Amino acid sequence: MTFFQRGRRWLTALALVLLLTVSTTACSTATTTGPTQTSAGYGQLERGNSAQGQEYGDWVIGAAQGLVSDAYVRDDNKLGVVISDTVNPGEVKDLSRSLLQGFRQSFPSRDLQVLMYAPDKELILTADYDSQSNEVEYNTPE
Repeated sequence: MTFFQRGRRWLTALALVLLLTVSTTACSTATTTGPTQTSAGYGQLERGNSAQGQEYGDWVIGAAQGLVSDAYVRDDNKLGVVISDTVNPGEVKDLSRSLLQGFRQSFPSRDLQVLMYAPDKELILTADYDSQSNEVEYNTPE
């Protein structure tokens, strides 16, 4: 891996961490006025099955700046994201780490799971966060 590829990978991860960290408070204070429709035709419960989950799923799509094409939150502890085809396979773990950090700030004191899906919606990585041990376990489907 060349210096520039490594640099691009780290800059992408750092940018997403900063976006998730800085904008998390905006997500948690936003209010929902009713069902919203995105250009793909999803209803309110498609991005989250709670108001806070819906807002966070919508926010992830906007904050990811094209790295994530779709997102959903279930039960306020599972974040599923579909990455865009611009994300290199070597960047998926860093992206999941960044998403998990932001997710922990919005949904503190609970075990969390981030599910990473390829553009064809095949599961490619799962990051499980244990709030008691403060550790993350990464798994790839077999």
